Amino acid sequence: MSKDKLEKLFDIIFEDASLLVVCKPAGLVCHPTKNGELSSLIGRARLYLSRADSNINSHASKSETPRLVNRLDRETSGIVLIAKNADIAGELGKILEGRGVQKEYLAIVHGHVRENHGLIDAPLGKDEGSVVAVKDCVRAGGAPSLTEFFVERRFLRAAPAAGAIAAPPLPFSLLRIIPHTGRKHQIRIHLAHVGHPIVGDKLYGGDEDCYLALAQNRLTDAHHARLIFENHALHARAIKFRWRGHAMEFYHAPEQWFTEFLTDRR
Repeated sequence: MSKDKLEKLFDIIFEDASLLVVCKPAGLVCHPTKNGELSSLIGRARLYLSRADSNINSHASKSETPRLVNRLDRETSGIVLIAKNADIAGELGKILEGRGVQKEYLAIVHGHVRENHGLIDAPLGKDEGSVVAVKDCVRAGGAPSLTEFFVERRFLRAAPAAGAIAAPPLPFSLLRIIPHTGRKHQIRIHLAHVGHPIVGDKLYGGDEDCYLALAQNRLTDAHHARLIFENHALHARAIKFRWRGHAMEFYHAPEQWFTEFLTDRR
């Protein structure tokens, strides 16, 4: 396999003998699948590190077994830390479990968020009223969960056309988000809970039939128009922590479809 092909597996942000930091593209799962190495982030990491030509990656060795230190939902893009062996994974895992890792996300949400800054403090647990088994919700007795947000921009964009009738522009907000706990789907649930679901969120965007339609391969043009994006607009932009006496900080910009929506003036 050529070096050029390997470099296209993902954007590499940082690499040394112990750690590989990459930007996971939206739509790629983290965990292995039955569809080959290219169908998951961990599969691509294994492919990258198992190079046939020793000149492709000077840091890797055949004994390395990559481990994901953090994970992202399939549709969430952004930074993922990949340890090159079990010992490094254990070290970084302890930092993560001890809340020594600060994560920062960007999200495009529906509506103009009124407050410039806010804290969403709402417990999360299983949504027993949903037919979707993986869906959680804000509920009494759930796990304590805290999400902080900052409004970066409020803007308007043209609504999807309804036939020949021009629709008025719709309000959106760009948020910078710091999760202070790490619950499943926390950011997505909290933003939907306060009335500003993430654009493109099929599960928490107000109509879970979009999620069921995706799973059942029956998404229609109407679904796509409602969702606006193929993947939900949530990006893990930054990750910061101290490791072995050094401050580690990594950043990566969102994908082109995300940034174009912010600058589109139509």
